[in-house]
Amino acid sequence: MLTSKIDPREFLRRLPLFADFTPDELQDIAAGTQELHVPRGKTIFHRGDACRGFHIVVYGQVKLGFLSARGDEKIIEIVGPGSSFGEALMFMEKPYIVGATALADTMLLHIAKEAVFETLERNPAFARRMLAGMSRRLHGLIKDVESYSLRSGSQRIVGYLLKNEPDGDGAQVTLEVSKKLLASRLNLTPEYFSRVLHDLTEQGMIAVQGRQVTILDVGRLRTYEG
Repeated sequence: MLTSKIDPREFLRRLPLFADFTPDELQDIAAGTQELHVPRGKTIFHRGDACRGFHIVVYGQVKLGFLSARGDEKIIEIVGPGSSFGEALMFMEKPYIVGATALADTMLLHIAKEAVFETLERNPAFARRMLAGMSRRLHGLIKDVESYSLRSGSQRIVGYLLKNEPDGDGAQVTLEVSKKLLASRLNLTPEYFSRVLHDLTEQGMIAVQGRQVTILDVGRLRTYEG
C-alpha cells in the first residue's frame, strides 16, 4: 500500500460529502486525510483491526467481506468510486467486523475520526450527509436480507440483471465483478449462479460473453421463476 503527497483537498472538494465546505474547512479535513494507493488483491484492513476513521474510494473497487468457519468467503458489499465505508464503526469506536480488499488498483482517502468529529461539531450539513450515507447503506443491507429470505436464488440473479431497469430488448449489463464474487454477494454458490445463467441463455432470454450480459427478452426475464 503506497501513500502520496498530493494535496488531498484536490480530491475532497470534488466529493458530494464536502460540497459546501469553505477553504478553511477543507484544510481542516485535509489535515486528517491520508491518500492511499492500493494494488489489486492487496488487503486494506482485516476483520478485527482497529477502526481509526473511514475510507472514500476515489477510483477502483473494494470488496468488504469475511471468511466463514468453513473457509468460504462471504461478500457483504462492493464499494466503487465516490462511495465510502467504515463510518458506522468509526462512530461506535469498534474494530472492523469485515475485511477490505482492493479488487482493482484503487485510490482511497482515509479520513481520521478526530478530523471528522471536530468538523461535525461545526457543520450540521456535513452531519446530515454522513447520516444519509449510512442510512442508504443500512437500507441496502435490509433489502439484501429481504432478498435472501423471500426470493429464490434465480430471482436474486434476475433481480441483479434488471436492477437498472433496462427499457427494452438488447440492453447491456456489465457484471461489476467476477461471477464467483457476484455469487457470494447474492448469497449463492458459484455453481448455482453459473447454472442459472446457462439456463437463461438456453431459453434465449440473455446472451453472456465474459462479464457482458445482453438482455434478449426482458419481458420473459421479468417473469422468470427458475
